[in-house]
Amino acid sequence: MIITIITDIFGEENNGTTITIMQLLRKLRERGHTVRVVSPYEKPDDKDFYTLPKRSFGIFNKYIEKNGVILAKPEQKVIYDAIIDADVVHIIMPFKVGKFTIKLVQELNKPYTTAFHCQPENITSHIGMRNVKLINKLIYKRYFRQFYKHAKFIHCPSQFLANELIKQGYKTNLCVISNGVMPLFKEQPSEKPDEFKDKYCIIYMGRFSEEKRHEVLIDAVNKSKYRDKIQLIFTGKGPLQNKLQKLGQKLPNPLKIWFLTPEEQVKTLNYCDLYVHASDVELESIACTEAISCGLVPIISDSKTSATNTFALTPHNLFKSGDSTDLAEKIDFMIENPKVKEKLKKEYHEYAKQFQIEHCIDKMEEMFKNAIKENEKN
Repeated sequence: MIITIITDIFGEENNGTTITIMQLLRKLRERGHTVRVVSPYEKPDDKDFYTLPKRSFGIFNKYIEKNGVILAKPEQKVIYDAIIDADVVHIIMPFKVGKFTIKLVQELNKPYTTAFHCQPENITSHIGMRNVKLINKLIYKRYFRQFYKHAKFIHCPSQFLANELIKQGYKTNLCVISNGVMPLFKEQPSEKPDEFKDKYCIIYMGRFSEEKRHEVLIDAVNKSKYRDKIQLIFTGKGPLQNKLQKLGQKLPNPLKIWFLTPEEQVKTLNYCDLYVHASDVELESIACTEAISCGLVPIISDSKTSATNTFALTPHNLFKSGDSTDLAEKIDFMIENPKVKEKLKKEYHEYAKQFQIEHCIDKMEEMFKNAIKENEKN
């Protein structure tokens, strides 16, 4: 197949959406498909890469880019050239380029699919309105009215999201397909660095932004009975990095903040003792699936706007959203009960198999083929 992916977010692999698209691109090409990408990023060494101009948000440009986001302006010739002989078009984001592309593919009678990767809470968290239900509902409605009502297929990374879209009145074919984990992320021998030999290492991977709630984990470690023993590690990038670095200096063992390559992430995950996912907003969380695939037992926020809490196999794997005292108690339980944690590790080893990338790509291929068949009927 010739598959064209239309996306605003791409480039550096420092956020879940970019990682998802890159995995899809690589795996589809490995299977012999021609995959084109239309985005506001340049990649001159790739003939199947089509670059759109960037949108400007004036004084907010730097803040937006710190979040790993660059939005594109539609340019008809670029998009037309990328889709005119494509078998199927996959549109990632419901923004200006996505809306333009849907109109164009309909005019050309091209089969297409969409994806849902941006929760309203991802937007409202940046303006201090994450918990205002009415605003979030209005964004869901706007997404539907301007974009998703035209789509016959929506890729949902989790059943949690599909259920939420149904509540919000979305009646399109909702295709629940995990974003998947690359084979690289697996259990393997990895020794702790000398500086951590006597430490209990807790890791959290994710963009440094408000909704990820890194500060809750920092506070929880400070409340732990074992605070002197714990080494906290954050990996990622984002606008709150300096703020978190300062907060982390108050810990007995100062917080480590790193930006790691995938290979370095695998090594680090394999020598850590526990994974904590404190985010209030999540459609799936590649980071958490990568962690459990490397053998780590997670403790996850029970936030109602996060799909990640469905990964909790027992009450010991959940803490009350935003409650650092409850999280500290769950951390202490894991430290004090190594046999329980070892049993959970074995259970998570089996649980993680469902996130293997090849299985997920099979389902994506099936969705694309169904879109083509559906289009042929019309």
